[in-house]
Amino acid sequence: MNAIHKLVVGGAVALTLSAAQAVASSLDSMKPVSLRLAHVVNEQDGFHIAAVKFQELVAERTDGKVSVQIFPNASLGDERTLLEGMQIGTVDMGVITNGPVANFVEPMAVFELPFLFASPEQAYEVLDGPIGQDLLDSLSSVNLKGLAYAERGFRNLTNSSRPVNSPADLQGLRIRVMENPVYIDTFRELGANAVPMAWTEALTAMQQGTIDGQENPVNVIHSFKLNETQSHMSLTRHTYAPAIFVMGMRSWNQLPAEAQEILVQAAREAAAHERQVNADMEAEQLDALRAAGMTIVEQPDIAAFQAAIAPVYEKYGAQFGEYLERIQQALQ
Repeated sequence: MNAIHKLVVGGAVALTLSAAQAVASSLDSMKPVSLRLAHVVNEQDGFHIAAVKFQELVAERTDGKVSVQIFPNASLGDERTLLEGMQIGTVDMGVITNGPVANFVEPMAVFELPFLFASPEQAYEVLDGPIGQDLLDSLSSVNLKGLAYAERGFRNLTNSSRPVNSPADLQGLRIRVMENPVYIDTFRELGANAVPMAWTEALTAMQQGTIDGQENPVNVIHSFKLNETQSHMSLTRHTYAPAIFVMGMRSWNQLPAEAQEILVQAAREAAAHERQVNADMEAEQLDALRAAGMTIVEQPDIAAFQAAIAPVYEKYGAQFGEYLERIQQALQ
């Protein structure tokens, strides 16, 4: 039994008061550490909500021995730059969308496959279970430490040209996608001109009209006021995108075991908090986007989208064979 005793409350793991005191006592000899946590979105976004919750939990449970400084709005670079910074120690940690992480550890891209999950609950079952943990552990091969899965959410399509009810409506539209081959291939199969680029660049491109649209969860579309450049949204929910609390292995290894476990538990609880906030806010955010003038296709022809992306599974099925098979078996 280690020094941290756990109590399960409402399905979440929490530290008891006495255990927290014991940990704080065991950290008495630890030199205070300040961790730089970065993300690329604004302070209204779910990533920031998760980061703030994590910051609060870590400060409380380490009795201030570990503090977290949050750097939002891509102030320390785009997501690839942040991951590279974690590898060499110039950034300690971040909340990073799964797509860019998959560029460092290819099997993580299995979660990018379109229409893999039918509901958030299915995604949580896989991410929070053995499959998700195995993939988090695999990040150590590239000098990163995966702590927990936060949430980007189910991604939906927006554009500035026309309503999209089926793949036929996507023909010729220039759609920004993440710099990830699965996303690129998915939207090419749907008939769009897939344009991979970092999110910070995409915001400018939408304003300048050099791209027609993008795909992201409702919370991103709302928090970045994409209705100002995107007049149409389709609730395609084509991909469930996790995000990851990820840390550079150099920063991780400098912490004592007690502090490491506190960080893992705090990340898990902060992720669960963000998921709930996202669920609670989505209907309100959709209403606000409608009120701002965005046209929303609530029931696009999902069957047509699923049929169109069949070649994506044919291409990547073997590549993600082990994990894809495990996920499909888990969801039966």
